[in-house]
Amino acid sequence: MSLSRRDFAKHSAAGAGVALVGSAGVLGTAPGALAAEAAGTTAAGAEGRPGHGGASLGYGPLIADPKGILALPKDFSYKIITRTGETTLESGESTPSNHDGTATFEGSRGATLLVNNHELSGPRSKWPHPVPLTDGLVYDPAASGGCTVVEVSKHGDHVTEWVGIAGTSTNCAGGRTPWGTWLTCEETEDKAGQNGMTKDHGYVFEVDPHDRRANRDPKPIKALGRYAHEAVVVDPKRGHLYLTEDASGPNGLLYRWVPPHGFEHGRGKLDTLADDAGVLQAPKCYDSGGNFVDDLSRATKTGTVYGVDWEPVPDRDAKSVSVRKQFADGQITRARKLEGMWWADGGAYIVSSYAREESPVQHDGQVWFYDPKRRTLTLKVLLGVNPDPSKDGAFDGPDNITVSPYGGLVIAEDGEGIQHLFGATEDGRTYPIARNELNIGTAEEPEFSEFTGVVFSPDGSTLFANIQVPGIMLAITGPWRRQR
Repeated sequence: MSLSRRDFAKHSAAGAGVALVGSAGVLGTAPGALAAEAAGTTAAGAEGRPGHGGASLGYGPLIADPKGILALPKDFSYKIITRTGETTLESGESTPSNHDGTATFEGSRGATLLVNNHELSGPRSKWPHPVPLTDGLVYDPAASGGCTVVEVSKHGDHVTEWVGIAGTSTNCAGGRTPWGTWLTCEETEDKAGQNGMTKDHGYVFEVDPHDRRANRDPKPIKALGRYAHEAVVVDPKRGHLYLTEDASGPNGLLYRWVPPHGFEHGRGKLDTLADDAGVLQAPKCYDSGGNFVDDLSRATKTGTVYGVDWEPVPDRDAKSVSVRKQFADGQITRARKLEGMWWADGGAYIVSSYAREESPVQHDGQVWFYDPKRRTLTLKVLLGVNPDPSKDGAFDGPDNITVSPYGGLVIAEDGEGIQHLFGATEDGRTYPIARNELNIGTAEEPEFSEFTGVVFSPDGSTLFANIQVPGIMLAITGPWRRQR
């Protein structure tokens, strides 16, 4: 059923099922933004220096790492799980580079399995350490990217790594499924004949960390569309999939895929779908006054709520025109740098990493929450434009996210300058967890790679994260505690 502009305005005014303002669950951070329990009110504890919360929040100041890798709070430590050029796969080849989206799974005998994307674009000759073309696991032999599966023993003293899929391109983020697999997303629109590719790219593929045989002869899930995919989550109740697109000119879209009637999810079931199975849709948002919203950057206060209708995509395989360009102005709602997603609390957390001149309003990051029952998007986190990213302090450029077992979100930064892992509590305060100290630039012009793939182990004891360049997977442990 369509949620019309009139219906949304009517329900908003009456307060029936559509929240107009923030709640205790609203998240916010600075500079330039505070969480609100109601319009115009300030969240408790939101005072403190820009971008951070009160003194009792978090785990204390970050301590510089003498090894120059990762600054952490007191009593926290890290272990390098994989590192490109140093650790090797079962085959003896180097761990591929450019680590990105990651998920964890319970392995046998207390082990943890991780599926790790490698965001490698273009021809294989471009990269010293592409994903090896393992027999039977290759989609396009010309492509550089793919996934590896990493097994970490119960006590972390033994690590094994193997290829999950190869011959894919620009594997950025993705998403864990309720049935225990990984959906890896290609952030590209390259077609056969472009950038040396021999097959079309821009698809989603399923990778099973438990069953190597299930990964043989990889097949794109064309029903989910061909575009610059970023991340994906699964609604376990309704069976819908939500997907983000990281693109510009024009800005990208959030998508919803509705399965065909009678379809039941499960291991390998997506691979059985026809290329045009189900319906792929893009959002059309309205504010509480029933006015169309052209871009999510229009929201300048946490607690902003938009009603959402869904419009069908004309040609999901983008045979001649990119999917996002198939809609005219006024048909759908766009956003810049739609990135990480995570399913929790009955809905999808969705990141817009930043907005600049190409968008109506500039910001340095938003986190939205889509409620499928109410069909609403609520702005949970808003990062004002960081005036000096070279200085430690304020956060910018959220990317991969996860919901923490200790409350709130843990967010990986992909901003300008200094890069952090940081937490955001339910009442709007933020705190640092880690800082990347691996300078891949020069002393005069330092450069720090983004964090990616932030995710907790199944038992919640270890936070895994990656430094994308050169490609390092880290396991962080310490006195985790509830953040209130």
